[in-house]
Amino acid sequence: MRKNEILTLTCDALGAELEGVCRSEGQAVFVPGMLPGETGEVCIVKVQPRFAFGKLLRLTSTPSPDRRANDCPAYPRCGGCTGRHMTYTRTLEAKRQQVADCFARIAHMDVDVPPVLGMAEPAHYRNKTALPVGGTADDPVIGFYAPRSHSVIPATDCPNAMPPSARLCRALTDWMKTFRIEPYHEETHAGLIRHLVIRVNRKGEALVCVVANGRALPEESALVDAMREAGAIGMVLNENTARTNVIFGQRFRTLAGASVLRDTLCGLQFDLSPAAFYQVNPAQAEVLYGAALDFADLRPEDLVCDVYCGAGTITLLMARHCRQALGIEIVPAAIRNAEANAALNHIRNVEFRTGAAEAVLPELVQGGLRPDVILVDPPRKGLEPPVIQAMAEASPRRIVYISCGIATLARDAALLRDLGWHVDRVQPVDMFGWSGGIETVCCFYHQKKDFISVPYEPKNADYLKKIK
Repeated sequence: MRKNEILTLTCDALGAELEGVCRSEGQAVFVPGMLPGETGEVCIVKVQPRFAFGKLLRLTSTPSPDRRANDCPAYPRCGGCTGRHMTYTRTLEAKRQQVADCFARIAHMDVDVPPVLGMAEPAHYRNKTALPVGGTADDPVIGFYAPRSHSVIPATDCPNAMPPSARLCRALTDWMKTFRIEPYHEETHAGLIRHLVIRVNRKGEALVCVVANGRALPEESALVDAMREAGAIGMVLNENTARTNVIFGQRFRTLAGASVLRDTLCGLQFDLSPAAFYQVNPAQAEVLYGAALDFADLRPEDLVCDVYCGAGTITLLMARHCRQALGIEIVPAAIRNAEANAALNHIRNVEFRTGAAEAVLPELVQGGLRPDVILVDPPRKGLEPPVIQAMAEASPRRIVYISCGIATLARDAALLRDLGWHVDRVQPVDMFGWSGGIETVCCFYHQKKDFISVPYEPKNADYLKKIK
C-alpha cells in the first residue's frame, strides 16, 4: 500500500471517531465518511507500519441504510462532528460497541454494556462554544479549526450550539467589518481578535467573552451594543498576548452587564465565569449525574469523597443525599467556584481541598479518611497509580468512576481488579452528539461484599471539619 494509491475497499466496522474501518492486505485502513457494508474508491493519504488513512472518493455500492443527508454546510471540514453522515441511532450503537470493545481488548473483561442513553433531540445541545476567529478585517471568519490544522472553517450557524450563538457570531463579524478590526494570525502574532467564547444557560441568556491579543478593543461600546442586541446579558474581555494555542490568558475584564452566568442543573444553581468548567450538555449532564447517583446508592450516614471535583457540581448533588461530602481538585479557581456554589445553594455539609488528587487523596487516607463511597471523574488520561492505591486502601463500600476516555477507564478497571475490585455495572451516556466522544459511568465493588461501613471520625481536624 502506497500514499496516493487508489483502492476499492469495503467498510467492516466503525472506529473510535465514527470513521469507517476497512481492510487491505490484512492492514486496517481508516476512512472517514464510510459506513459498514459500503464499498467505495479510497485514496490512501497516509501509511503507517500497522495501519493507514484513506479518503473516500466515491461509493461504488448501494449506500448503507444508516446513511443520511448531511445537514450542516461546515461538515465534515470543520472537524467538530465526525458522524453527521449517519443516523443518530447508528452513532449510539457504535459508541456502545466501543465501550464493550475497550473492556474486552484492554481489560480482558466481558462486560454487559447496556444501550447508550442518548438525547431526546440531538440538536442545539451545547451551552458553550469556543470559536477561533480567522480571515481578514474585510472578511473575518468565525468557526472551528479544520482537523489537524489551524485553518478556520466558517461555522457561524453550528447546529449543535444553543441559540443565540449564531446571532452573537454575526454581531462580532459585522463589528469587525465595520471598523476593520484585524483577526489574530498565529504565524505573525499580529492582529487583535483571537476567539469568541459563548456560554448560554437554559433560559437562553448568553455571556460573551472576546479573547484579544491586547488589553482593549477599539469601538468597544459599539460591540457591546451589538452583543446586547444579539442576546448577550454580559460581555467580558480576556487578554491573551502570549504565543500559545491556549484559548484564555490570565486577565479578564467585564465590559458590560454580568460577569457570570447563572444556570440550573439537577435542581442546583451555578454561577459560571467564562473559563469555569461545566458540562456542555446540561440535559445529558442530568442523565449522567443521575446514573452516578444511582450507582453510588447513598445512605444518609455516608461520607462521600469526590475526586477531580471541578467546580463541585456532582459534589453538591451527592451532598444532598449523604452526611458529608469532600471534593478534591487541583485548580484553585475551580475550588473557589465550588465553594461559592455551595454557598449559593445553602449546602453546608461539604468541604473542598485544593491539590493534585495523587497527592491529596493518599495523604487523607493515611490520616484516617475512610469514605463510604468514592467518586472519581478524572481527565481523559485517567487515574494516577497513587489514586488507585489510595482508593483500595480506603476500602469504600463502592467506587463510582465517570470517564470521558473509555480506553483509560478499561485500563484502570484492570488495575482495580488486581486489587480486588470488580465491575458491577456500566452505563454509557451520549454527551457529545454526532462525535465519537462518550461518557461512561462505571460502578466497582470489592470482592468482600460483607464490608460494613463505619462512620468516619477524623483523627486530625485539619483533614475534615465536622459540620454542625
